[in-house]
Amino acid sequence: MAADLNPRDAAVPFLTDAGWGEAQILPLAVDASFRRYYRVIEAGRSAVLMDAPPPEDTRKFAHMAAWLGERGFAAPAILADDAAAGFMLLEDFGDMRMRETVDAAPESEGRLYAAAVDQLLRLQRHEPAPVPPYDRAFILREANLLIEWYCDALGLTVDTEGYVAAWNAAFDALPDMPVVTVLRDYHAENLMLLDDARLGLLDFQDALAGHPAYDLVSLLQDARRDVPAVVEASMLARYRESTGVGDGFDAAYHLFGAQRNAKILGIFTRLWRRDGKPRYGALCPRVWRYLERDLTHPALAGVARWFDLNIPSPKRGDPQELA
Repeated sequence: MAADLNPRDAAVPFLTDAGWGEAQILPLAVDASFRRYYRVIEAGRSAVLMDAPPPEDTRKFAHMAAWLGERGFAAPAILADDAAAGFMLLEDFGDMRMRETVDAAPESEGRLYAAAVDQLLRLQRHEPAPVPPYDRAFILREANLLIEWYCDALGLTVDTEGYVAAWNAAFDALPDMPVVTVLRDYHAENLMLLDDARLGLLDFQDALAGHPAYDLVSLLQDARRDVPAVVEASMLARYRESTGVGDGFDAAYHLFGAQRNAKILGIFTRLWRRDGKPRYGALCPRVWRYLERDLTHPALAGVARWFDLNIPSPKRGDPQELA
């Protein structure tokens, strides 16, 4: 099923009311959610139209954009907003995404990932944003997406109770760390290179307050591009040196890596089966490679045992090919 590249009809009156009634509307991006983005161009100026129909909620984006902007981070300015209709007009950050920049100029990879880690460190020095907690119940709901969608698509009968018990045991053993703002999709496709040398932030509307390892995993175990192991190790060292975290952080990094990757496998399968977006299935082998590497950490021995018993190696890959 091909994605509809046109905004909803109500976009035209929204843009007219915002003073962009004669703008040309060009498809920009189709989100993994129900959001769609368009570049609007009129008289030498441009902006980005977010079309976010229910159940999306633009108020969460506005809330986090304001919070980030007040602390000096580059979130897009909101030019117009109709939360009831699900439309928002945003500052245009241009086309210089970190993803394409690094892919085109591999020599920039270390420098740009270092800048992304440093920005994350600055974010984590602030008090957490007033957002819901990324608590155990939320963590387990996300991890369970693997069973609900990936395992179901492959017709696998698995030990659901053992799955939850293995995750709980692993998280119970983690030492406490300060709670920070977790943007949850902090990776190369959501970081823009701006003219003022800052990294512009996108896709932060679902931020929660949680563990500092999560966004680092999101950046360094990127589901959409291969991050070389040497870059991952270097950036982890940079983070550890800047924060002084001990060995417990490494366990947390791999535990949240495994949880995030299990969640992503479920989400990508859902995007294929429910939402008609087959390109996400092809990303799953990369996610499995990250997950299997995380599972080798001693802190995940119980979780790794569950995977060995319930999802054998031949069943780990692109669900569209394996189903």
